[in-house]
Amino acid sequence: MNNKKRFFYNGALLTAVGISIRTVALFFNAFITRSIGAEGLGLYTVVSTVYGFAVVFATSGISLTVTRLVASAKGEGRGDEASRILTGAVIYALGFSIVASAVLLFGAEYLAERILGDIRAASSLRILAPSLVPLSLVSVFSGYFVGIRRVAFNAATQIFSQLFKVGLTVLLIVKAAPMEVERASVVLSLGITLTEIFSFAVIAVEFLIARRGDKGKRGVALREVGEMALPLAVSAYIRQALITLEHVLIPKRLKDRGATNSEALSAYGVLHGMALPMILYPMVTLSSFSGLLVPEFAERKAAADEDGMRRVAGEALGLTLVYAILSASVLFVFSEELGYVVYGSHFAGVYIAVLAPVVPIMYLDHVTDSVLKGIGEHVYSMWINITDAILSILLVWVLIPRLGIMGYAVCIVAMEGYNFLLSCVRLKSKIKFKLCLRKSVVYPVAASLFSSFLVKRLFIQESSSASFFWLIMKLVFSVCAFIAMYKSVLALDELIENKRMKSETAK
Repeated sequence: MNNKKRFFYNGALLTAVGISIRTVALFFNAFITRSIGAEGLGLYTVVSTVYGFAVVFATSGISLTVTRLVASAKGEGRGDEASRILTGAVIYALGFSIVASAVLLFGAEYLAERILGDIRAASSLRILAPSLVPLSLVSVFSGYFVGIRRVAFNAATQIFSQLFKVGLTVLLIVKAAPMEVERASVVLSLGITLTEIFSFAVIAVEFLIARRGDKGKRGVALREVGEMALPLAVSAYIRQALITLEHVLIPKRLKDRGATNSEALSAYGVLHGMALPMILYPMVTLSSFSGLLVPEFAERKAAADEDGMRRVAGEALGLTLVYAILSASVLFVFSEELGYVVYGSHFAGVYIAVLAPVVPIMYLDHVTDSVLKGIGEHVYSMWINITDAILSILLVWVLIPRLGIMGYAVCIVAMEGYNFLLSCVRLKSKIKFKLCLRKSVVYPVAASLFSSFLVKRLFIQESSSASFFWLIMKLVFSVCAFIAMYKSVLALDELIENKRMKSETAK
């Protein structure tokens, strides 16, 4: 199997798995929301901000580091270096994750009271602490499997882990019902910790199977791992600390506006726990392929394949735009139905509609970021993200007291545009890729909006009484209508272009 076929095979495999897992996760989150309420989801989301910082500290960019080092070694004909790289990465990950676990475990009450402003979060933080060591080791092995292009192991880990998480959490919620807010957050945290331990057990077995009979070079490449991971880690720590501050500020600024603690957590839970996951749901397809772009560009960079990098970058960004525009149109047109059917919430639908127009920029930035990481521009990307986080804090501080939770939505839209603009300019300066805006923007916008509105008019139904079946039918018909219309427009465009070229040749 050549590299191109392997790339699309791995991408298709990860996409199929990712869509399945994200679909289960989406409805799983809807079940959780209905079971614990918006306030419970809000508390757990706030807990997740501190836990997110601990995760970043524990993983420290290690997955990307392993992927790039292994892929570069492979591209330079040094495939036997993988054992040294892995050993160094495991030692590095253990050191950081043990420190992070200790801080979360012993500092839970201080973090809950002084940082989050809600002592009810302490028990959840203590329960999440043991998950960090297995999580960091899973990151190491996942990065290795991506680097050697054997993503089927990662896909299997994701499937087994998701099934375990859903089954266990549902069981815990049913057993613990009825639940008050703190208990609900504890149950969700326990589910995450046990799932991370299970994930490590699965991927460790897969690694032993994959490396059976492959000795490689002995030694520890701790220095090489540290030289790449530490700059990523430091910038990631700064950015995650700023993000944590931003998310802690949101409920506080809502309360400064006059909302009660319950109202602030509920509003935050609806936007960040309901609408945003729906906006990110279609990105699972891009995440599958964009993750593979890192080793793809790392190998091409090591081999000095400039033409190949330009071609792949142009194709990747062009396809991303088409897909993102279709996703944005569908989310915007059917936002109200999505809010009611999935979450039973009118406000979730409103926020989905507000965030939908930023989807193309958000998705394009995600792919651009992956290409930059592949060509060694990961530190630049992280500094963009840091300035993004600083500006986000300023916007949250200024806008939320004036606009309420809608101010946070405005902040998301503005910062996604800022992040993408800087990343795109940097990528363009490094790789002279080309995009046909007519085929990647104009035609997709016209075809997606027309097909979505057409299907919405054909399937007229009150949003509050919409059924899951009819919503799926609308989405499927919209996508099919878009594909047919877009392909037809492209064929017509190609026909016109061919006639024009023949006419010029004749002259």
